Amino acid sequence: MEDEAIVALYWQRNELAIEETRTKYGGYCYAIAYHLLHSPEDAEETVSDTYHAAWNAMPPEKPRSLRAWLGKVTRNLSLGRWNREHRLKRSSGVTELLGELADCLPAPDTAEKALEAGELREILDQWLASLGRIDRILFVRRYWYGVPLHVLAAERNLSPARLAQKMLHLRQSLRKALEKEGISL
Repeated sequence: MEDEAIVALYWQRNELAIEETRTKYGGYCYAIAYHLLHSPEDAEETVSDTYHAAWNAMPPEKPRSLRAWLGKVTRNLSLGRWNREHRLKRSSGVTELLGELADCLPAPDTAEKALEAGELREILDQWLASLGRIDRILFVRRYWYGVPLHVLAAERNLSPARLAQKMLHLRQSLRKALEKEGISL
């Protein structure tokens, strides 16, 4: 079923919308949740929460890209779950990702101001657009979807060390782009 038809079902409050969403995007949402949570049970619950969030948000929401919208909801719910469960203990998954990005994340007060002005998003969009297709995909899959480095390396037929070096160069490039635009790190 096409995305527009699925969104229309949500707007009609037809429960078939959830089944169609599960059929078309269930695996996609599960992969996002699992890569961030590393637990099949937590991933399944998060995907279920994604369907519930979609049901509650539409209407008034009318996503242009249902896949992207569901991915964002799943990611946010996964990060929220991870934060609740790991407040006092450190875990490898999300902590590792944040550690990798620490050198190219803006300072909290600067990030807040830049976000309010919409600047940070524009800078990130421009930076991502300046990358080659493969680098852009690798960066987004690693830092947005949380795909483990060894998985990405295997998919690209690279050693994890080689891919780690490539990701370091990408993060350094992002840092330079942010600094060039006056974003304090």
